[in-house]
Parts: sequence; structure tokens; C-alpha cells
Amino acid sequence: MNLALFDLDNTLLNGDSDFEWSQFLIRIGVLDRELFEVKNLAFYEQYKAGTLDIHEFLDFQLKPLSRHSRKTLDAWHRQFMRESVLPMITPLSRDLVQRHRAAGDICAIITATNSFVTAPIAREFGVEHLIATEPEHRGGEFTGNVADVPCFREGKITRLENWLAERGWTLDSFADSTFYSDSLNDLPLLCKVQHPVAANPDETLRAHAEQHGWRIINLR
Repeated sequence: MNLALFDLDNTLLNGDSDFEWSQFLIRIGVLDRELFEVKNLAFYEQYKAGTLDIHEFLDFQLKPLSRHSRKTLDAWHRQFMRESVLPMITPLSRDLVQRHRAAGDICAIITATNSFVTAPIAREFGVEHLIATEPEHRGGEFTGNVADVPCFREGKITRLENWLAERGWTLDSFADSTFYSDSLNDLPLLCKVQHPVAANPDETLRAHAEQHGWRIINLR
């Protein structure tokens, strides 16, 4: 039994669903452009630089969820999928996931982006398992807070280990484990699996991958 883990943003997607969700809400007039666009761009640059304060970002990203009903949010998300997400999915990324599924591997998307944004994307890829940052909710409505450990940097290891433990597994339960990611932020988890793969890597990850002989691929 093998385990295949996939980062989502800028790995399976040719773009960042977290960033694009805020941009979508700005575009349809839900968020004020003047107030939110500069902050959204700043957080995205911090993420790429490896300097993001995840709790500060989640306060920015999750609060809008608490201001609208789940029914309204779901309708917006369907539009977001059509207009923003589907154009970011490349044939190469679909083929990669399908190869692992066809081989019978346990496949999971593991992402810092919250599960409200990413669950429909995981379904679009046909990936059953999603490990993501979890927005807190009560009575089916979002509170604007985060539940559990954010699925970011070392938090991805914590969330993965908890997910495995719930199923009676550890990483050692698998004959092989592979993780595909583009980001320096995922170096902690990349170093834990048997086969780390730098997919569309940023400069820092590419340099690390070349130094350590990791496989490098382009899904774009």
C-alpha cells in the first residue's frame, strides 16, 4: 500500500485558490477592493517568502465566512469553481492524480487553504481524502475562527499524523510515500516522506531539491 500526498495551490493548481477566493469576493462586490486587495496581495507575498503569520492570515481569510449564510457561500463557491478554479486545473495535474488513483494508492490533498474553499476542488480531482485548515463552525455556519492546528508548515505534519492515527496508520505503514509540493513552506513535510517531489517549485525549494537529488517536475 502506497501513500500519495498532493499540495494544492501552485502544485495541482496553476494558481492559488486561497488568494483567488478573496479576489473573487472582491470582484463580485462582497469585499471592498480598497480595503482587502492590498492586504490579500501582501499576505500572498509573505506566503511566497516564507514569512507568513498563519494566524494573522486566517483571521483575514476566515472572518468573511462568518458574515454570510452557508447557503449563500455555497452558491458563491459554485461560481468560483466555474470562473476561477477550473481554469487553474491543468491536464498534467489531472493525469498525475489519476495515475496514482489507478495504481491503487491512498491519495490525499494536504493544503493550508481552508476546507470550505478546497473540498469541492478535491472532489473535482476525484481525491477522497482532504487534509486542510479547518474553519470553525456552529450549527452549520462559520464562526470566523480556525478549528484545530492550521495545516501549514510543521502543522501539516501534525495534521497528517493525526489523520493517519485516526485510521490506525503511520507513515511507516506504507511501502512508499510521496509528497508533491511547489513551496518552501512544505519543506518540513517533504523531508518526512520517502519520495519528496518538487512540483513547479519556487526558487528556494528548487535549490533544495537540486542539492538533495529530489525529483523535480512541471505540471503546467
